[in-house]
Amino acid sequence: MYDVNQFTVINIRKYLQNNEELGEDELNEILSEFSCPKNSDVEKFLKKSAIEFTKKNQSVTYLVFSNNTAELVGYFALTIKPIEVNSDNVSKKIVKKISRVGEYDDETGSFHLAAYLIAQLGKNFTACANEKIKGKQLLEIAIMHLKELQFRLGGTVVFLETEENEALLNFYTCENGFQAFRVRSGKSHESRELVQMIKVL
Repeated sequence: MYDVNQFTVINIRKYLQNNEELGEDELNEILSEFSCPKNSDVEKFLKKSAIEFTKKNQSVTYLVFSNNTAELVGYFALTIKPIEVNSDNVSKKIVKKISRVGEYDDETGSFHLAAYLIAQLGKNFTACANEKIKGKQLLEIAIMHLKELQFRLGGTVVFLETEENEALLNFYTCENGFQAFRVRSGKSHESRELVQMIKVL
């Protein structure tokens, strides 16, 4: 578990409430300093979509700052989405968990359920800010926030999508306990495939 004293997490809604201390202009200035050359989609979402998605309740973005330097070191975006999980593609442990909250389709052998989605997860590479937080720490912070939601609302699983990349798949499966359950094509203009991964909270 990460040291809670190392980081401060701020829901960007706090910048959008038009209070005296924070504001949308300040938020845009902070976001403009984010850079993620390893994944342009992560950077594009934060700069172009995060605010609008939060305003429309499509997802909520959280900024993670270093307490030592006050730098933006990363962010994550959370939401809830329906998913379909084929029972043959996951472990018996996961099947047991999702059978309590999902609707089973005999024809497809799949469960349909609502799940927490980590829609985005990215570190800030501007001025080496990425070196102040590990990917595992950032993911743990996101999971911690989901567990707080689980405490209030219930829910069983979290899922995410990642590129079919050996290093990323190893990060999520071997290091963080996720399990791949589906591969889907990316957007029409993309040739890459995306792996959907699930974890029981």
